Amino acid sequence: MSLSGKLPRAGLGSLVLIAAVLGGGVVAFAYTAGWLSPGRLTPERMIEAFAPPSGAALGHRRNHAKGICFTGTFEANGNGAELSRAKVFEQGRYQALGRFNLGTTDPNAVDATVRVRGLGLQITAADGEEWRTAMINPPFFAVSTPQAFHDLLIASGKKDPEAMKAFIAANPEFSAFAAWAKTAPWTGSYAEEPYHSLNSFIFTDAKGRDRTVRWSLLPSAQPVPVSQADLEKRGPDYLEQEITERIRAAGPLRWTMVTTVAEPGDPTADPSKAWPENRRKVQVGTLIVQRIEPERDGPCRDVNFDPTVLPQGIRVSDDPFPAARSSVYRRSYDLRAAEAKDYPRTGTAKP
Repeated sequence: MSLSGKLPRAGLGSLVLIAAVLGGGVVAFAYTAGWLSPGRLTPERMIEAFAPPSGAALGHRRNHAKGICFTGTFEANGNGAELSRAKVFEQGRYQALGRFNLGTTDPNAVDATVRVRGLGLQITAADGEEWRTAMINPPFFAVSTPQAFHDLLIASGKKDPEAMKAFIAANPEFSAFAAWAKTAPWTGSYAEEPYHSLNSFIFTDAKGRDRTVRWSLLPSAQPVPVSQADLEKRGPDYLEQEITERIRAAGPLRWTMVTTVAEPGDPTADPSKAWPENRRKVQVGTLIVQRIEPERDGPCRDVNFDPTVLPQGIRVSDDPFPAARSSVYRRSYDLRAAEAKDYPRTGTAKP
C-alpha cells in the first residue's frame, strides 16, 4: 500500500490510505503536550511515518504536498467581537493569504485519487497580528488522539491486513470517518467545499469570558456532486485549473466563516467527535478569494500554516492536536527549507 495519493477506488485499503494522508493536518506530536520522553512520539517519528516507500518529495510539505496559493480579504461583520477580543473580528477588511491543497504526500498526485481537501489560511490585522488556521473538508477527524493518528499511519503502511483490523478494533471512532470517506459526495471544485477547523480553541471576549469554539468556512458556491470516475476524466490537475478559470470568468469566491460555541459536556479534546447540530453558531465574516497564484514562488510557498499562531483573544484549548500539529509543521518546514534546491524535484512537479 502506497502513501503516494494514488488510491484504489474502493475497499478498506483506500479508506485507510485516505485517512493516512489527512490534512492540514492533524499530524501529531507536541512538545507542549508532555509526551516528550524516550520511546514516545516525536516530530521526527511522525514525519517518518508519513514518508512513502519511495521517500519524501524533497522541498515539499511532508503532507498536503500538492496545492495552489490564493490571496484575498477577510471581511469581518463585527459579530465575532462578542465572542473574542481578537482584532480580526472587529468590523472591517483584513488581508487574507491561503492555500488550497490535497491531503497527500505526493505533489504530483492525480486530483481524483485524493479524498481529503484542505485550506490553509492566514488573516492579518492592521497592526500585523496574524491568525493562522489549517482546515479540511471532513466534518470530523479520523481518530481521537495524536498517538492513534501515528498508529494509523503505521498500520496503513503494512501489507498485513491484520494490522488494520487490529487498529480499527483499538480505535473504533475510525469507522465514522471511513463511512464519510466512502459515502460523502465528491465535488469538482475547491470552491464548492466546506472547510472545518475540527480542533477546539478558546475565544476570550473583552470582559475576559472564555468560550470553547470550533469554526468552519461554508462556500457560497453550490456544491455539485460528481463521480470519482468523472473527476478522473478531467485531468490530473483539474482542481487547480478549475478554480483559476472560475475566478477569471466569474470573479471572487466567498466562504462564510461560522463559529460554533460548545456547551458544557461537549468533547472539546476529541476532534473525531462532532458537536450536536443545535449548538449556537455565529457568522463572524466572509473569506473572499480574489486571486489564484501558482505555489512555486507564490505568496503561500513559504508560509507555515501553524494553527498555534493566534491573535490575542484566541488560544488553544485542551485539544492536544493543535500543539501536535505545530511541532510537526515546524519540523516539516525546516526540512523543506533545507531542501529548497530540490524544489520542484522534477520538471513535471506542479507549483
